[in-house]
Amino acid sequence: MTAVDLGGRYAFETNYEPVREKVNDFSTEMMKHFFQSIAVEAKMNLHINFMNPGDNEHHRLEAAFKSFAKAMRKACETDERAKNLLPSTKGKL
Repeated sequence: MTAVDLGGRYAFETNYEPVREKVNDFSTEMMKHFFQSIAVEAKMNLHINFMNPGDNEHHRLEAAFKSFAKAMRKACETDERAKNLLPSTKGKL
């Protein structure tokens, strides 16, 4: 489960804990670093949580990256229900 808020402030949280050191050439410890760097540079709140930790490291990482991509797509879409409203509780973006 991934939540994205493009509100201009940084936060990153995840409950991901690697169970293997690598998946092919990808160092699993880089997963947290990768997503934290994106959150910092994009000034977004990003939360990635595994509802079921699973037992296949490749599938766990795949789920995190795909979930992030879908959450980003949704965060960037225009909500037709509020297309004439400023999409912020702070009054600015």
